[in-house]
Amino acid sequence: MATTEFDTSLPSIRQVQTLIKQAATVDLKLLNGDLLTGRILWQDPQCVCIVDENSQQTTIWKQALAYIKPKS
Repeated sequence: MATTEFDTSLPSIRQVQTLIKQAATVDLKLLNGDLLTGRILWQDPQCVCIVDENSQQTTIWKQALAYIKPKS
């Protein structure tokens, strides 16, 4: 069953919140092999939303993510 609570005690949730606050550019690798680059705008229990350099917003289901990596 999907999580309906937003559990801010989880380190993964806190890490993504920090990336949002820092407006950090990240690489999001999807399980299908696609690589998306942008800033994370928000997250909820099921999804994250990123915005790319063209101001295009994309909502991604967390279950489709392989990893999130901050760009250096």
